[in-house]
Amino acid sequence: MNYVKLYERRIRNLCKQRGISINKLAEMSNVRQSSIDNIVNGRTQNPGVVNLHKIAITFNMTLAEFLDFDELNKFSFDDNEEEE
Repeated sequence: MNYVKLYERRIRNLCKQRGISINKLAEMSNVRQSSIDNIVNGRTQNPGVVNLHKIAITFNMTLAEFLDFDELNKFSFDDNEEEE
């Protein structure tokens, strides 16, 4: 799994757990719909910390909590480079 896909899955899983759509997330977080779409569709290779922070707050999480999940904690950049 590549790095970008981790954010996509994290956001989609949190939306599903909380019963909100991607569109609603954009509205609630005050992040442009196109930015959210680009993140969850893998077009943004390096999402900005400001947008990730806004998304985290929408999920009632700190940025640290948002980024603290098993797949990301186990991620190896060396493995990601091999996939590119």
